[in-house]
Amino acid sequence: MPGAGLRSCWGGRVLPLLLAYICYLLLGAAVFQLLEKQAEAQSRDQFQLEKLRFLENYTCLDQQALERFVQVILEAWVKGVNPKGNSTNPSNWDFGSSFFFAGTVVTTIGYGNLAPSTEAGQIFCVFYALMGIPLNVVFLNHLGTGLRAHLATLERWEDQPRRSQFLQVLGLALFLTLGTLVILVFPPMLFSHVEGWTFGEGFYFTFITLSTIGFGDYVVGTDPTKHYVAVYRSLAAVWILLGLAWLTLVLSLGPLFLHRCSRFWRLARGLDLKERAVPNLEEPTRPQKIPISS
Repeated sequence: MPGAGLRSCWGGRVLPLLLAYICYLLLGAAVFQLLEKQAEAQSRDQFQLEKLRFLENYTCLDQQALERFVQVILEAWVKGVNPKGNSTNPSNWDFGSSFFFAGTVVTTIGYGNLAPSTEAGQIFCVFYALMGIPLNVVFLNHLGTGLRAHLATLERWEDQPRRSQFLQVLGLALFLTLGTLVILVFPPMLFSHVEGWTFGEGFYFTFITLSTIGFGDYVVGTDPTKHYVAVYRSLAAVWILLGLAWLTLVLSLGPLFLHRCSRFWRLARGLDLKERAVPNLEEPTRPQKIPISS
């Protein structure tokens, strides 16, 4: 009966997976609370202390005036205006920054540090995302499908000489290594140098970006004290698209590479065993004794 099959599927697969999923979320919540709650309390206390010191130094201000000023700063930050520096800070909506924002929309990264504030911009963002997100998904899926179709021609690689098999595995390893360096290693080094981050912070930004999590705590090209190249954020947007495409390739190439290495290793050991099992033709074979039936 369909009801019995549904109950069997729920009890046999869905329920354990759901329990594991909830336990994983509970574990993450406990660890994040343990690591971050104390630091948050220290930051809150430090902020309140700085406000009290500010009022003590500037007696012409009262608590309400200071709170209104803080509210203005928060509203400016929400609208993408960095309160540091002055009005000569670079615009968040020049072409390079707008191109970067468009890339974060279609890739669903959504850092959260910048968003359209006009009603027309918000409406356009909705329809732009409705068209752009499926387009981005289709592009990445077709890229992976094209790669798998190309690799399907290499399925009969066992028929090739062992040297060709080894070169194929070596080529895949080299391709994966170079791609990892270009997408996941060199960009954090560049971002760390330009933004003044540590390598760990740069690598954290790289992973959070390419995984489309996009917290927004680290975003390139937002420090008003630095003078960036005009195309810096546009190049960062191109890197994001290439990085997402690279991850699609890795998802297809990674299992294939491991499978090829395993098959090559087993094939090499099997050939060695076969070579040992081949009899030496130079040695004379001893005639077998034929029993004489009585």
